[in-house]
Amino acid sequence: MSFAVTVLYGSYRRDRQGIRAVRFIEEQLRARGHTPTLLDAMALDLPLLDRMYKEHPKSSAPPVLEKMAETIRAADGFVVVTGEYNQGIPPGLKNMLDHFLEEWFWRPSAIVSYSQGSFAGVRAAILLRITLAELGTPAISSTLPVPQVQKAFDEQGKPADPEAWARRSRKFLDEFEWHMAALKAQREKGVPY
Repeated sequence: MSFAVTVLYGSYRRDRQGIRAVRFIEEQLRARGHTPTLLDAMALDLPLLDRMYKEHPKSSAPPVLEKMAETIRAADGFVVVTGEYNQGIPPGLKNMLDHFLEEWFWRPSAIVSYSQGSFAGVRAAILLRITLAELGTPAISSTLPVPQVQKAFDEQGKPADPEAWARRSRKFLDEFEWHMAALKAQREKGVPY
């Protein structure tokens, strides 16, 4: 089964390294027959949250929010790629998530965390789970932590150790696909509200 997957990335750093993990996961999704669409907060030049998307009168939200809302609503699931900033998630990522609410509902999320050190952004992943659950897009139990992202993947997202990264991502994506299939089937039957 093929799924539409929105990949979310919120780093605004000039020399950001997490884009390598983004490119890797996009390629893994394509290799499995899925259609990934990247929402990159920096590339979208997303403004700081003033009004949530739903707080704008119908059809009057800024064009960037309208485009994002369409992409989010069309998704079967979300892969959220996060770095770790002071043991938390990047402010650009939190800002992107907070612009929307109901648009996230009834679809699973999966977390790819990274750092330039050995902890692989896992502390940010722990906090991100809380936010994703509150937004109605609960994260699957598996995560894909990437230590030393600058060494793990080249600038195009090609892994330094393809066998190891294929093995690491297999369980993660198998679980994510299961959740996307299950929630898609339930959405087709109707949602609680």
